[in-house]
Amino acid sequence: MEDKNRALLSIYPGAGGKDAEDWALMLLKMYQKYAEKKGWQFKILDRKDNEYGGLKVATIEILGENAYEILKKENGVHRLVRISPFSSQHLRHTSFALVEVLPIIEVKEIPIKEEDLIIETFRSSGPGGQNVQKLETAVRLTHKPTGIMVSCQSERSQFQNKEKALEILRGKLYQLAKQEKAKTLEELKGKKIKIEWGNQIRSYILHPYQLIRDEKTGKKWSNIVEQVLEGNLDLIS
Repeated sequence: MEDKNRALLSIYPGAGGKDAEDWALMLLKMYQKYAEKKGWQFKILDRKDNEYGGLKVATIEILGENAYEILKKENGVHRLVRISPFSSQHLRHTSFALVEVLPIIEVKEIPIKEEDLIIETFRSSGPGGQNVQKLETAVRLTHKPTGIMVSCQSERSQFQNKEKALEILRGKLYQLAKQEKAKTLEELKGKKIKIEWGNQIRSYILHPYQLIRDEKTGKKWSNIVEQVLEGNLDLIS
């Protein structure tokens, strides 16, 4: 059963190189500010940054009233158009990032066999890749039947990180089962969304004008992009 008050939100950069990883970081900050405005708890379970400060991947647990119900509309590819801060010629650049929103699923809903898992441990790291622990407390799980890989490094022990990683994995398998309408885990086949042009659910344009466009409904909002990026997502709800 879905827990409507808890959500797992992951962000992955797509086409666009450094700009895409910077865009992924901007989205992370946007959702964090949004959660703060809602009075929700925002806990980063896994995060990997690039050498420029951009974001390679992040998974966050968000707890609050109707958090999953509210955030699930964010699920999909987000497109940004702006003057690239990495362009010496100040050229306009288009970047893409995938936002994945999953529910927390009760254990009995999605049973996972231990023999279906590849379990790896590694040292937890903070922003910028600096090791913050000498012990290998972080855990990475690979689900062999589907190839889905998840990791968690926020907790103090391997056991706790494994339990959190299992929560993330159950959420992914649950969503996959809903999409595929599969009856068993053996029938599941992962389909990766291409994080690039043509798959976006929303566009954020900062140059040559300011506009947000919902690509599913065609609805547009002018001159509020910066406000939305500061966490005022309710302006476009």
